[in-house]
Amino acid sequence: MSRTEQLAITVSHAEWMQELFGSQDEHARLIKEAFNVEMVARRGSVLLLGEKKSLDSAAKVVESLLKEKNKAEPIDAQKVSYLISLVKDDQLEKVDSFVGESVYMTAKGKTIKSKTLGQANYVQMMQKQDLTFGIGPAGTGKTYLAVAMAVKAFGNRDVEKIILTRPAIEAGESLGFLPGDLKDKIDPYLRPLYDSLFDILGYDKFQKYMERGLIEVAPLAYMRGRTLDHAFVILDEAQNTTREQMKMFLTRLGVGSKAVVTGDITQIDLPRGKSSGLIQALEIVSAIEEIGIVYLSEKDVVRHSLVQKIIKAYEKHDQERASNK
Repeated sequence: MSRTEQLAITVSHAEWMQELFGSQDEHARLIKEAFNVEMVARRGSVLLLGEKKSLDSAAKVVESLLKEKNKAEPIDAQKVSYLISLVKDDQLEKVDSFVGESVYMTAKGKTIKSKTLGQANYVQMMQKQDLTFGIGPAGTGKTYLAVAMAVKAFGNRDVEKIILTRPAIEAGESLGFLPGDLKDKIDPYLRPLYDSLFDILGYDKFQKYMERGLIEVAPLAYMRGRTLDHAFVILDEAQNTTREQMKMFLTRLGVGSKAVVTGDITQIDLPRGKSSGLIQALEIVSAIEEIGIVYLSEKDVVRHSLVQKIIKAYEKHDQERASNK
């Protein structure tokens, strides 16, 4: 029969204790659910109670959280859950070498940086390669980090303009029935790109750059026939491109330009019978060394922690449906 043991971990700052345990002990509950280890607050330390093997795993999470506090990083449930998943996958040692590089500081003073190993790999790939594919589910920061990298490159004068584009797929709603002129009809499809730019640049700077033609946000169809020189180009929602559209976009890349293609291959809104240009492109260009391809997973989701559970639930459902066919 396994014997309950205990392990004390020193907490050097008393004010960290509440954040370590979480609101209403939320973080402590996550650790208990994962490893069956109790956390008890003691003066100047956290006492862990459980079986030896589980105790070691829980201790790794707590020690990693304290390292985060030493770097002046906040602790939240999402971070606790992420570190737990790394321990379970025996990947926690990578965290010590992982430093979330600051990509950009927003107009409101918020520092944008990679929050997971997958995001760090994505950022590094965008820095290294002239063309990067970022593939993953909603909430993994694919578009937001790409926009931040574009703004950074523009600020460093590595590029002369930023171009953001996405296919205007009529997902259950016809453009023809939407009110207004063409711009009014197209803008709802481009709204997520505008939102990212507003958040990073601030509205005034965004408007100034738009008026001067330094930032362009447009449907993918507007890219046809153009050569995009000295630009940082982002193709968002690329899973909804056709083979022809994707080939057209990839061959627009001009001198001194960088391109990032983002998409979620589990969320294709193309009409029945149409193949995704993104899936085909990944098969066709994967052997080209100068092209970077990064796959993000539910572990890289940086929205509400519930989003991870929803993604997992859908994946499980899809797998069960496939196995029953």
